[in-house]
Amino acid sequence: MLSAIIFDLDGVLADSEPWWNQIDARLLAEYGATYCGEYHQNVVGVNYRLAIEFYKKAFGLSAPTEEMMRRRGEIATEFFANRVGLFPHVEEVLQELRQMKLRLAVATSSVGASARPFLDRHQLTGFFGVIITGEEVERGKPAPDIYLRAADNLGIPVDACLVVEDALPGVAAAKAAKMRVAAIPDRRFANPREYEKKADYVLSSLEELPALVRKLVVAE
Repeated sequence: MLSAIIFDLDGVLADSEPWWNQIDARLLAEYGATYCGEYHQNVVGVNYRLAIEFYKKAFGLSAPTEEMMRRRGEIATEFFANRVGLFPHVEEVLQELRQMKLRLAVATSSVGASARPFLDRHQLTGFFGVIITGEEVERGKPAPDIYLRAADNLGIPVDACLVVEDALPGVAAAKAAKMRVAAIPDRRFANPREYEKKADYVLSSLEELPALVRKLVVAE
């Protein structure tokens, strides 16, 4: 029986994907590289380590990975604190799901220093019984670790969880965790047809989630 909804943050609750190109452009400029967002699909949805390792290879950079990860986190924290907004109707959707007596969690590749203040600033923290951020697991998405940790902390079996994701690595992580996943691909950056065979459900927006959840609950 469906008991919990686990949300990705970037691209699902936070309208942050357009900002990541600016975050990474600033980061890479500090290391002498010019970036215009051409690798967005290569790093969307993955943890900081995988993103930095990709950029180092793509731009031939030799700076320490840990240093670049830390700096990326600092820049992201500034953006999340001052610029990144919510998608429409996030609070209403979360309220509706909570009224259905579902447990809610966040499992994000972003670091806690940017994710937690963002949730606080938008007064969303109270909706979530569990918040897991990227530095809390050894392996990032597409590995299942972060979703398994969220389910474990919730005390909910994996087959009773529904994950909400926008990125294919996140969809893969949820499926590897043996969870159902509803994908909300950002049509500015992704082709929804690429998700049809990989996610259990493909939605056009977060507003469609409560109707899907009601349908699943009735079916069970």
